[in-house]
Amino acid sequence: MKANLELGVIGNCHTSALIDREGRYVWSCLPRLDGDPVFCSLLRDDPTTAERGFFTVELEGMSSSIQRYERNTAVLETVLTNDDGAQIRLLDFCPRFRQFGRNYHPMMMIRIVEVVRGNPVIRVRLRPMSNYGDEASICRIGSSHVRFDAKATSWRVSTEMSLNAMLEERPVVLREPICFVIGEDEAVPESISALAFRFLSETRRYWLDWTRELAIPFEWQAYVIRSAITLKLCSFEDTGAVVAALTTSIPEAAGSGRNWDYRYCWLRDSYFTIQALNRLGATRTMEGYLRYINNVFAAARGAPLQPVYGISGEATLTEHQLTTLVGYRGMGPVRIGNQAYEQIQHDVYGAVILAATQSFFDQRLSIPADEGAFTQLEFAGERCWELHDQPDAGIWEFRGSVRVHTFSSVMCWAGMDRLARIATHLRLPQRVRFWRERADQVRERVLAATWDANLGAFSGVWNAPVVDASVLLLVELNFVAADDERFVSTVKCLGEHLKRGDYLMRYTAHDDFGAPENAFNICTFWYINALATIGRKAEARELFQNMLQRCNSLGMLSEDLDTNTGELWGNFPQTYSMVGIINAAMRLSRSWEEEL
Repeated sequence: MKANLELGVIGNCHTSALIDREGRYVWSCLPRLDGDPVFCSLLRDDPTTAERGFFTVELEGMSSSIQRYERNTAVLETVLTNDDGAQIRLLDFCPRFRQFGRNYHPMMMIRIVEVVRGNPVIRVRLRPMSNYGDEASICRIGSSHVRFDAKATSWRVSTEMSLNAMLEERPVVLREPICFVIGEDEAVPESISALAFRFLSETRRYWLDWTRELAIPFEWQAYVIRSAITLKLCSFEDTGAVVAALTTSIPEAAGSGRNWDYRYCWLRDSYFTIQALNRLGATRTMEGYLRYINNVFAAARGAPLQPVYGISGEATLTEHQLTTLVGYRGMGPVRIGNQAYEQIQHDVYGAVILAATQSFFDQRLSIPADEGAFTQLEFAGERCWELHDQPDAGIWEFRGSVRVHTFSSVMCWAGMDRLARIATHLRLPQRVRFWRERADQVRERVLAATWDANLGAFSGVWNAPVVDASVLLLVELNFVAADDERFVSTVKCLGEHLKRGDYLMRYTAHDDFGAPENAFNICTFWYINALATIGRKAEARELFQNMLQRCNSLGMLSEDLDTNTGELWGNFPQTYSMVGIINAAMRLSRSWEEEL
């Protein structure tokens, strides 16, 4: 079966899984989001190897499948129907709920298989791998469970189904619900079915309560809620990290070689994720992320900040290619680790300050930030001042060149600007003057170095005509006003040079891998927001509606998109893209007052 990104996501901020339209677990890492993919068939899509690395319940004679999320939850429902009209329902989720005064989110996935109608015959296929697809996991049978031993972890599948029928993949008639609990190598202390249904009820209640508190726009509510839940699932609650995506090595374009491991925490990407959730009123993720940043600061001990860290704050993310996985649709290489940790990207200091800014002003937080937190942030501000005019790899992480990038400079300015605002709030007049003077100096330098009159746009780098989508964020970052004629002209210029159909490229110039082929989804959303900002709202709404149609059937996006076919490419689900949905919906929606 040809792999695609028509996938659902289940998770609980510790563990996650990607499930295809037929209910097959095709990607899941244990014991945590960046772990060994015990279900890895998404990257084993080759006739000689694809028959391992998955978990599925097959319906004999299946003719159709329908998949949806239970409303406002992370509980995924897949309904399979066969030629005779027999039908089964698969309910998949990772438990998450309040217990003993704290969030309970174990390394656990639960599947409930139910009869909807008829006398369905099913066959369970459980074929996990270990060591990144190198070998089948060692299997040991217990009384009501199967234990799998791998190098990274031991785990078990507990079920009341016949273990021999499951392991021998024999067909059985489904007459009553069967439950599978995939998790730690620990005994289930009660009836497996009772635990599964109890956890289902509690998990439903958690997500319904969580989404009820979101401050959503009037229009496109279902897309915004699904985006918010997806962003939440991409956070690792134990440390507060937010991963860029749950997968590795899904190529940005067919056969492009642009295959990267995104199961890590980029400080810049995480800022945009936190900002989007904050706009919806979901502030707890921000609190966790600030704890993560504090720990990264402490571990760095004054050394330069990296653009990306592991989800526990690991600094070394050595990148290497695997020979054990052939890649998405056979399009390798498959990489683990990410060389970007070695790069110099100066925007990270501004991103850290921007991510923390709301914590000084939001009275809903349990412990609002204080003067001590401000003093710590001033270290990042000093780096912003020192590095705002220095070359780096930039937002797009060029591997073969460094230049003074406009986005990095503007993020440095934004960090100093926000420190001045925070100092005003804290009534520290000397620090207000200090940071405001520096911010103003940097702004004037950046404006002089990046406005290109011949191009009619802000350039992506200093003192050279480079068309780059990242300058669309200048208004979003409050660097220039929306009615600044230079910004209006920039939007026009980028539309002429980077727009392909209804989508935007991040740039078109050749880089380390040649010319980019597919549109970058977040850039299209930046363009939509910029159009709305400068008064072209009808055009922005049309492009936004089109982007929503590019989501998969469950409302999620990957990183990239084929401008000719609309097919999704790149790692999935991409937090940047889900952020784009939220921000555009918040900006473009008609107000509640207009409609009620």
